[in-house]
Amino acid sequence: MLSLWYYSCSAFQAASCLWNERVCDGEIMIKRLVLSGFLAALTGCSPTVQNIDATPPKNGCVGQIEQTTQNLTPVANKQLLQEAIGAELEGKLCDGTVLKATAPVKVYRVWDKEKPYSAFGRWWSLAKPKGSRDEYRKKNNICPEWSKLNVVFHCELKTGTNIVVGTGQSAQCDGMILDKSPENQVYVPNDTRNSILFVENCSQAKDWPAKGH
Repeated sequence: MLSLWYYSCSAFQAASCLWNERVCDGEIMIKRLVLSGFLAALTGCSPTVQNIDATPPKNGCVGQIEQTTQNLTPVANKQLLQEAIGAELEGKLCDGTVLKATAPVKVYRVWDKEKPYSAFGRWWSLAKPKGSRDEYRKKNNICPEWSKLNVVFHCELKTGTNIVVGTGQSAQCDGMILDKSPENQVYVPNDTRNSILFVENCSQAKDWPAKGH
């Protein structure tokens, strides 16, 4: 009986493959994976399903972390990385890498002049802010109720400071959602409540964006 079943199965497979060569080549588009598995079990053929279970890269984050080496070197600091990474709709970073300043590094911050205590917050950038206020808000995932974004200044990271650089996580704002962003942001672990600052040599704050921009 076993021998008879074997030859019957082989004959059925051969007939199926001769009937349509694309079944065994995996070129036919099968609408349902369950049907694909059923046919494969019957015939022993192996149809190819293209990327049907592919996982989005970097957990759905968008953009790439810029590879900057000027006075910044990668280091391991799991705790700091966890502080900077946020869940969906929380803001913060979606993906990040920890870097150490081996020499002073200029960083920029846009903040709310009506909240002077927020000047030395934790969110900065390596590039000089440009564009409109709304564009900057969207790129950096900053809800309107968090900050009016009307002044800017720059400081220098203290040598030896660990920071996190990464792309933006989505943010839930009052009445709207800011999507994930490819814009690279910088997390500096300042703690003004405990007088802990990792920046120095700061410039005078100026109105932002400048008039005419």
